[in-house]
Order: sequence, then structure tokens, then C-alpha cells
Amino acid sequence: MDEAALAEAAAELYAAAPEDFISARDARAKQVTDAALAAGIRRLRKPSIAAWVVNLFATQRRERLAEALELAARLREAQDDLDAATLAQLGRQRRALTRSLADEAASLAQAHGGRVTDATREAVHQTLTAAFFDPAAAAAAASGRLVRELAPDGDAAAITASVGGGSPEPARPVERPADELRARRARRDAERALQDAEQALTRAHRERNALTRERADAAERATALEERTRELEDELARVRQRSAEAVETVERLDVRRIAAERAAEEAERAVAAARSALDDL
Repeated sequence: MDEAALAEAAAELYAAAPEDFISARDARAKQVTDAALAAGIRRLRKPSIAAWVVNLFATQRRERLAEALELAARLREAQDDLDAATLAQLGRQRRALTRSLADEAASLAQAHGGRVTDATREAVHQTLTAAFFDPAAAAAAASGRLVRELAPDGDAAAITASVGGGSPEPARPVERPADELRARRARRDAERALQDAEQALTRAHRERNALTRERADAAERATALEERTRELEDELARVRQRSAEAVETVERLDVRRIAAERAAEEAERAVAAARSALDDL
């Protein structure tokens, strides 16, 4: 059987309106002279509405979907070289992109007369999310031959079973300069080095400012203590002067006290002599 011809026929049938799929499939099989190819066409299953929406988008917006899937591939390659903050930002951007693509696909399907419910739109979004995270799912979505929607956590067997008309060809790797990864890592290292240097500078400025304030407080305290020291030295000098004066006063009073004691003794002797003389009379 001509597998390429089967894949081509399947892609055409799966992009047509789902309600016309059975009749179009059977009519196409009758037109084929190769019995094996005709049998392969008849075995094609009718796609779900969500799968048809993705198939239509993959057929009529092929470049748009290819660009998005190429971006997803680049993000998968780069995620090991990115920090947590950058990965979180890219995750938000990736979710926004898959939601935007799902809305575009739904609008395109509605323009072709399809009825897209919220559940169908969500199934389309889940399929595109799976395509963003898994290269096999990306090839399945880009083939335009989905039979049913894809799950973000689907394995290889489930993905293959979700495609009609044979396994989809994996996306061809985009040629990149041989040193692109090395250059990206060098840029990442340079950015991290700059970030580390900026953080070190911020810490140095913060420490310098804190030490400047601490030094100013210490200088103010030193000035106040010097002034207090001078005050205490002046007070100590005055106390010492008063202490010396008090000692001199004590010494003078001692001299006068001794003289007074001697005078008192002489007076006592005079009184005793006077009494004795009086008694003799």
C-alpha cells in the first residue's frame, strides 16, 4: 500500500466537515484503483469535533501552527539552561499562546460552519498543550490527521492511535548554527554573572550605607562622651580643690584645738590654786 497516498487522502478527508466524513471517505475509496489503498481509506475513522478543529487549523493555518510548534521545540531545548523565574515566565507565555491558538482554531472552525462548544474548545486547547510539550504530539497535531484529541500526559502509543492514515512524520529539526547552544549558554552565564555582580554591588552599597550610619552614630556618641569627660574632669578638679581646702582647715583647727586644750589645763590649775588659797584663809 502506498502509505504516502493514504496519508494525503486522510489529511484531505480529516480537514473536511465531520458530518460529511463517512460519505466523502467511501467516495474517495471508490475512486482508488489500488485495493490495499482503498481498504486503508475505508478503515479511516471519523474524527471527533475537537480533532477536526485542530486538523482544519493545521491544514489552513499550517505556517502559523508550525511557527508555534517550532517555538515550543526551542523552549523545550532551552529549559535546562534557564533559571526558575525565567521558566515560570515562559510557562505563562506558553499557556497564553496555546490558549490564543485554540481560540484561533475555534474561530476558523466556526467560519467553516462548525459548532464549537466550550468543551470542544477546551479539548482543542489540551491538544495544543500536548503538542507544545511532546514532539510526537506536535507531529500528530501538525499532520492534520487527528482522529481524537490528545491528552497532555499521553504516551507514544496513545498518540499514534490518535492519528489516522499512518504514523505522522516527525518534525524535521530546524538547522541552527553549530555554536548556537554554546552561545546561548555563554549568554546565560554572562547574564547570571551580571546578576550576581549587581546583587553583590547592592549588598556592598547596603553595607556601606549601614556602616556610614553606624559610624555617624558612634562619632556622635564619642563627641558626647568627650564633652562629659571634660565636665567630669572639671568637677573632679573642683572637688580636689575643696578637699585640699578641707584638709587645711582640719589642720588649722587641730592646732587651735591643742592650744585651747593647753589653755584649759592652765585655767584648771589656776582655779585649783585659787581654791586652795581660799581654803587656807
